[in-house]
Amino acid sequence: MPTADGRPEMRQFTAPGKVSPALRGALSDCWIAVTNAGGAAGFPFPPVGPGEVVPAVDRLVCGLAPATSRLLTASLGGELAGWLHVRRDPARLVAHWGTLHHVQTRPELRGRGVGGALMGYVRQVAREELGLEQLHLAARGGAGLEEFYARLGWRESGRRPGVLRFGPGDDRDEVLMHLAPL
Repeated sequence: MPTADGRPEMRQFTAPGKVSPALRGALSDCWIAVTNAGGAAGFPFPPVGPGEVVPAVDRLVCGLAPATSRLLTASLGGELAGWLHVRRDPARLVAHWGTLHHVQTRPELRGRGVGGALMGYVRQVAREELGLEQLHLAARGGAGLEEFYARLGWRESGRRPGVLRFGPGDDRDEVLMHLAPL
């Protein structure tokens, strides 16, 4: 259900046993919908289906651990509206920052604040529960993602020009972004 003020309900999962089969299915369905709508969420060549996505969800869920890997979800009306994965490397040299992966919202729910709510929630979890000082992510250039993240306080920290090849003559930049302080 949305909160009383209409914002998405946020949850986090820190262990594989906490993720129900129904949620695994909803994660897969969301990832398929996002990818097949052209979203930049880990599968660059649509169309995709359960055969590709379900094993990826299973790998992600099996790797959940409180100190290093968390799944954050946003729901509207009791249905999954979006999700992301945050990871940290426990090595002392880089243990102060985390990396976001697979940030996505269902295409039909875009523009309703789900993405912004997820990004605010991960910032809070990273700072208050994981003790992180910075977050990093890589975004596909040319998809409007840099502008979305910039509105939320993220800054470009690097760019790998033309590194992502989607087809002949369709090379895109990979944009590296960071958020600090949290």
